[in-house]
Amino acid sequence: MSAEEPDEADDSADEEEDIRYFVRIGQTDLDGTKSVERSLTDLNGIGRRAARIIAAEADVDRTDVFGGLEDDKIDEVVDAVEGFADATPDWMANHRNDFFGGQTAHEIGNDLQLSRRQNINRMKKIDSYKGVRHKRGQKVRGQRTKSTGRTEGTIGVNIEAIKEERAEEEAAEDDE
Repeated sequence: MSAEEPDEADDSADEEEDIRYFVRIGQTDLDGTKSVERSLTDLNGIGRRAARIIAAEADVDRTDVFGGLEDDKIDEVVDAVEGFADATPDWMANHRNDFFGGQTAHEIGNDLQLSRRQNINRMKKIDSYKGVRHKRGQKVRGQRTKSTGRTEGTIGVNIEAIKEERAEEEAAEDDE
């Protein structure tokens, strides 16, 4: 064994220690071991296309390991995520023409979940068609319901239930 091999192993260990395993954006911890694009898609409201745009806007290679970036680059990515709605056209936003204010915004994380829940509750309250479908637990967007989306009961013969009924009947006959 030569003396160079342990040095190489130590260098690789130092490189691994430089990785931040969790990068916090908003209220979400992102995986620092994934690439920038892949890790940004774990954030609610950011898809693959938006992640590519954010990486390009922050001037970061989208295939770099997210936790391996320098702190100032990570801050640029965070700023790009927070200002994504300003940098993109309105048609790309996920919350267009808000019901109350009419503004267009791109929401991420818990804000997106909160606004979706509020919109669904508003539709239920005013008994719109979509609200009624949400209340009943049926499909909302015009999908077929004849053969899919069945939630109640079993389809076909339930052999276990028949065996249990027979056992109960035999037990009742034996008691008499």
